[in-house]
Amino acid sequence: MPPRTKPERRGARPVTITAVVDPVAALASGNLDENLYLYDTNRTEGSTGFGTPGLRTRVRKGDTLLWNVLPLECETYVAIADVEIDPRIAEPERRVYPGTDIVFWTATVKQDSAEPVEYRLSFLLGAVTEPYTAKEAQALVVGRGNSGKERK
Repeated sequence: MPPRTKPERRGARPVTITAVVDPVAALASGNLDENLYLYDTNRTEGSTGFGTPGLRTRVRKGDTLLWNVLPLECETYVAIADVEIDPRIAEPERRVYPGTDIVFWTATVKQDSAEPVEYRLSFLLGAVTEPYTAKEAQALVVGRGNSGKERK
């Protein structure tokens, strides 16, 4: 039997963070937090808080982040207006899918961090010009082992 080799450490990878928003309920109540459900594609690497506004996405230096939004009510406009995060960790950039008016944001994780890095998402809803921002912060858990759980 040949000797076992350690699996290679995977390189940087894309991590998609999807915000599902109920814009009708958020506009009616004035409360985004109760109508915001966040998910990412990194659950197997240790992300937590799925389906809540307090998503904690596990990432590492070099990963490419992509934030997008899905409205529960397809007839009501929803877009990410801003992603506020420490620019030493990531510098989000607003983009538009070619040939559409669909907005998404991307960034590359610049460095690891000993502590989770909070960020805030803001959204434009319906015809309201003032962005709605979640009161509960989201976070990137950057690097290896900084949430008490080592990656394998």
